[in-house]
Amino acid sequence: MADITRRAGWRHLRSAPTAHIRHQRRGKLAHDGEGLSFWFRPLSAALSEVPVNDRELAMAFHARTADFQDVSVQSTVTYRIGDPAAAATRLDFSIDPDTGAWRGTPLEQIATLLTETAQQHALDVLARTALAEALVDGVAAVRDRVSAGLAAEPRLPATGIEVVAVRVVAIRPEPEVERALRTPAREQIQQEADRATYERRAVAVERERAIAENELASKIELARQEERLVEQRGTNARREAEENAAADAVRAEAEALRTVRLARAEAEAAREVGEARAGAQSEWLRAHAEVDPATLHALAVTRAAENLPRIEHLTLSPDVLTGLLAKLGEGGARP
Repeated sequence: MADITRRAGWRHLRSAPTAHIRHQRRGKLAHDGEGLSFWFRPLSAALSEVPVNDRELAMAFHARTADFQDVSVQSTVTYRIGDPAAAATRLDFSIDPDTGAWRGTPLEQIATLLTETAQQHALDVLARTALAEALVDGVAAVRDRVSAGLAAEPRLPATGIEVVAVRVVAIRPEPEVERALRTPAREQIQQEADRATYERRAVAVERERAIAENELASKIELARQEERLVEQRGTNARREAEENAAADAVRAEAEALRTVRLARAEAEAAREVGEARAGAQSEWLRAHAEVDPATLHALAVTRAAENLPRIEHLTLSPDVLTGLLAKLGEGGARP
């Protein structure tokens, strides 16, 4: 929408670069172009604003196929106004000189024209196409037919409208029919999923069986190794016992030999000691035999005195002393 400002009976219009402005003053063309900015008097001016940018028109309509099935078609048409002068003369693009708003609904008229034309060609194609074929190849067929029909429509060039592109988004049947059509595919997908699940489970069972067999083989091999280990340990223990017995026999024999040798040495030593003691005793007796009896008595007294206990203190009572003195007196009185 153009931007219009008021100044003391005058109006100033400033348009967008995508809008084509036609200004007629007293029936003559004063301004014509895009993105204009000018002053004008509202009482003598006739203004038209034609958009020249690309516009998207979404369309949705129902159709019936050759096998009498209802479908909905969703499409989009991109168009532009290539001849603003023709469009301004064929459609009401006039604007209010005070507000800049359209006085009519030109874009709705263009949308109605494009929608009716496209729908006519789409219905013509789908009416000769079965539902299954329409769902598979109908999008391309409808798009090509609508594009060709809009290009051949004489009213569009006369109105200055150019069709840029046609896109058919989807062709969909009724919900019940769509569910019915989805059922076989879903069943097939479910069967494939069940088959994949079964195969996966079979592979898992096969792997578990292989793992169990490997574990069993490992246990058997481990038992064999343990059996060999026990046998080897028994052999080693038996060999160690035999070696220990042989070593003990050698040690016993050596100990016996040493004991015999020691006994012989001790006997020889005892014999020599006995002989020495006997010789010494013979010499002692022989020496005492040559000594007189008084000397022998003195030696005996001396030996006895040596074996007597040591007297630390001697206590003489009067009785003992009197008896001793008496004995000594008697001994002195004897001749």
